[in-house]
Amino acid sequence: MSDEVPAVSTFSASGEDAISRTIELNIDSSNTRNITPSDFLELYEIERTVAAIVEGNFKRVALQFPDELLCHSVPIYRLLKSKTGEGHDIYVLADTSYGSCCVDEVAAQHVDADLIVHYGHACLSQPSRLPVVYVFGKKPIDVDDCINQIGQCLTTQLQQVTTSNTNNRPTVLLRYDVGYSCHADVITHRLESELQPLNTRVLHDPLPTRLDPKTIVQSPKPFEQAGAESDEGSFTNVIIAYIGGESLNLTNLLMTHSHCEVYSYDPSTRSTHLQSHKTNRLLMRRFAMVQRARDADIFGILIGTLGVTSYLPLIAHVRKLLARAQKKSYTISVGKLNPAKLANFMEIECFILIACPENSVIDSKEFLRPIVTPFELEVALQAEGTWSGRYVLDFEKILAADSASNLDTAAEDNGGDPDQPTFSLVTGKYRQAKRYGNYKTSAEGTSDALTLRNQDGSLSKLADSAAALFLHSRSYQGLETKIGEDSPSVLEQGRSGIARGYSDDHS
Repeated sequence: MSDEVPAVSTFSASGEDAISRTIELNIDSSNTRNITPSDFLELYEIERTVAAIVEGNFKRVALQFPDELLCHSVPIYRLLKSKTGEGHDIYVLADTSYGSCCVDEVAAQHVDADLIVHYGHACLSQPSRLPVVYVFGKKPIDVDDCINQIGQCLTTQLQQVTTSNTNNRPTVLLRYDVGYSCHADVITHRLESELQPLNTRVLHDPLPTRLDPKTIVQSPKPFEQAGAESDEGSFTNVIIAYIGGESLNLTNLLMTHSHCEVYSYDPSTRSTHLQSHKTNRLLMRRFAMVQRARDADIFGILIGTLGVTSYLPLIAHVRKLLARAQKKSYTISVGKLNPAKLANFMEIECFILIACPENSVIDSKEFLRPIVTPFELEVALQAEGTWSGRYVLDFEKILAADSASNLDTAAEDNGGDPDQPTFSLVTGKYRQAKRYGNYKTSAEGTSDALTLRNQDGSLSKLADSAAALFLHSRSYQGLETKIGEDSPSVLEQGRSGIARGYSDDHS
């Protein structure tokens, strides 16, 4: 019996395993069911897509798929190529720069595309550069079961609303995952017929199938049709019915419409639930993020989209807010977020994510620092107790709000002394905020601070850099450069192979 130690120990893996391992994906079975070649024409609206390409005379077309629909990209490509004929180049985008719900204009411009066809779930944000044709697909749903379950839940709730408020006509707003948009008209009419004895109207906002950066399409406003103002109006006679499973879309709907009762129907499980009870917990978690942002002095502005038309004005707006509050800010583009990437920026105390509404709210439990939305930043920079529970994710609404005047007023609170300590609800102690930048009320001179450049005693200006201050406070500041002191090293042949299985060749 040999006593040799095996080459691969229990606590290590071979290099081949890292290359040949299988990665599991969470795939939506409703999008990947087995379909025949003839079903592609109807399911992915091939004829409508071809008509848009030919009528617009688009020469280079980019097809954008989410990960779970890439398996259908080749048949779709072949159908489109065969029907559009010569003179139209079609490309399949391999990966998205940010979220798959957003139109990836950056990847499309790599092939000089003049049209993007977006497949699957979409956030429907206004594009900034290229026209977009949306193909949502057609998710299966039992319409009869949907009408019966939603109707039963709404009947009880509407009877209470009608009894307590006889002056206003009750309204049901239908919202849904984009995959069920093909059934929206039928569900709306049948649901309204079932609720007719209660004198209830059912409204829904039709989804656009094409967006152009030059033409901003203003879709109907269901809340205005219901006779209520979307921000400060009364919603005692408005109920929302949502069709779809648990998703970021539903979460954002609950947060931005916390004043309404929300019932959801999940076609995959055929179950209906009252979702409004989750709203308070969602808002309280976000309120905790606001309190952590209130204690931060150094912010990182994360670029989470390059396709939404108003992302550049919003970045400028956020920078202006932070400058008025004498906070330090850095603009960072890291692509898709993960905790390892953001952990590299140790000096940043809070991140602000500029992304589409569906990707703006990040559960930052796994991240070292809190991640807030631009609206949450506005709340954090205002005076204590100014948040009414209203929540905004839309870029245009944030830019339209006059937040600068609120910050000026907040800065003059506490007797006009900006250096007065504030109480932190996170730590339970008073804290002294740091001040960055030149400001009319600031008496600090941090921009003239000096620090040692090297060991010979020469000085250099530290400037108004939070990163330089953080680096100066660390015990290890990197390798020292000893120019002219050490002789150059002899070049040697390095190792070859992968990290687990390096091979040393000394021959």
